[in-house]
Amino acid sequence: MVVDVLSFTTSVTVAVEAGTQVFPYPWRDETASAFAQNKVAALAVGRRAATSASPWSLSPAALRQAPFTPRLVLPSPNGSAIAAAAGDSMVVAGCLRNATAVGRWLARHGYGTAEHPVVVIAAGERWPDAGLRPALEDLLGAGAIIADLGSRGVGPLSPEASAAQACFAQAADVPPCSGGPVCEPRPATARSRRRSSGSSRLRRRRPRL
Repeated sequence: MVVDVLSFTTSVTVAVEAGTQVFPYPWRDETASAFAQNKVAALAVGRRAATSASPWSLSPAALRQAPFTPRLVLPSPNGSAIAAAAGDSMVVAGCLRNATAVGRWLARHGYGTAEHPVVVIAAGERWPDAGLRPALEDLLGAGAIIADLGSRGVGPLSPEASAAQACFAQAADVPPCSGGPVCEPRPATARSRRRSSGSSRLRRRRPRL
């Protein structure tokens, strides 16, 4: 599971809710345009590069306002790059917006146990100079999902997962959202499957708690 709250995985939930299939891709890769053409998909651009002709970007707010597109390549330097690197492994996109829905889906499908562990990746940020910065928002997003899994009897938790859960528990002003989509796994893609639960699913790497 990849958690990139600001803003790849949050953008994925917005796009999937609208019925868009999302393809992750590394940030500013010169082959992104060719990849989008191969997938017959629109290509999201940087926030400042968005235009009326190409209104899709990594901004969740901009995606809400943009016209519908059935398929979207959504590059980012963090969460999307991680998801793309997973190849054909199952990857789930989680964030604060869909934490409860993701926890419910994982528990329902038997993930988060010793037999079927889940790896929760709090993406953090890769800066232009290749430096890495841990991101508090991603730690809290991961903690929200882990807390929901814990409430469903999922475990045991690793020390790192327990620490993320504890951080989220102390952030009383950051409640998880029970809505949002549960993105069902597809190899490096997120496909919308509307369900009565109002959740969205994405396909990702097999996670571990």
